[in-house]
Amino acid sequence: QVHVVESGGGLVTPGGSLRLTCTLTGSGFVINTMGWYRQPPGKSRDLVAAAISAAGRNMTHYADPLKGRFTISRDYAKNTAYLQMNNLQPADTAVYECFATVEGGELYTGKGTLVTVSS
Repeated sequence: QVHVVESGGGLVTPGGSLRLTCTLTGSGFVINTMGWYRQPPGKSRDLVAAAISAAGRNMTHYADPLKGRFTISRDYAKNTAYLQMNNLQPADTAVYECFATVEGGELYTGKGTLVTVSS
């Protein structure tokens, strides 16, 4: 079976940093995309960042407001993605949910990890 394993959330003060980690476990799949959504309290879920492998190219995509503060990377050998979040602000408080898409079209999502930015 394929599972999404997330880690790295928690409480951080404004201006601080956190790194989220997401690993797709199991076998028999080829990952196309890994990324994160986030859902702040009382708000809708939005895409944060994605690392995409397509047509032999590796690309990244970010929500415009997060460019420059958030960086997504992948360790392809480990089926793992990382989201480095810097200069975190209270508005970044949210449940961050990792997702992965694989060849064949399946989408896998994690349960989410809470990031709280507060003094």
